[in-house]
Amino acid sequence: MTEYKLDNIDWKIINILQSDGGISNLELADKVCLSPSPCSRRVKNLEALGYITKRVTLIDPMKVGLPVTVFVQITLHHQVKKDLDHFAQQVLNWPEVMECYLMTGDFDYLIRVVTPDLLAYQYFLDKLTQVEGLDHVKSSFSLKPICYKTELPLGHLI
Repeated sequence: MTEYKLDNIDWKIINILQSDGGISNLELADKVCLSPSPCSRRVKNLEALGYITKRVTLIDPMKVGLPVTVFVQITLHHQVKKDLDHFAQQVLNWPEVMECYLMTGDFDYLIRVVTPDLLAYQYFLDKLTQVEGLDHVKSSFSLKPICYKTELPLGHLI
């Protein structure tokens, strides 16, 4: 199988879609100087190749009653595959967890949690601390977001 090499138009499409996933194909085609059919084919190809994994609508957490953001550092007793996999599977079931990263350094996982209030976070923490193999949990509450981006910096590719 030959490897498909993205060109400048593909990268422009990706860049535009990551800042406005709701743009119509007609508008997108116009912005990248293509007719609608080839533009649509390119988008489908980018999806098939895995460059575009899904399209979402970003919701303001404050407007939907989720003003509490907590960054939680988690350390396991042992960093063995079985324990890491077990913890990762648990996290996938918790809707409050917005992001989860396996880390190097002083702790094993960093998760970002959103809740409506401190009581809801306490319930989440009760659930979290019941996971077997946890050694240490450290919570840091966000006072206010300074920078939040969903767009990747693609300037080196365009």
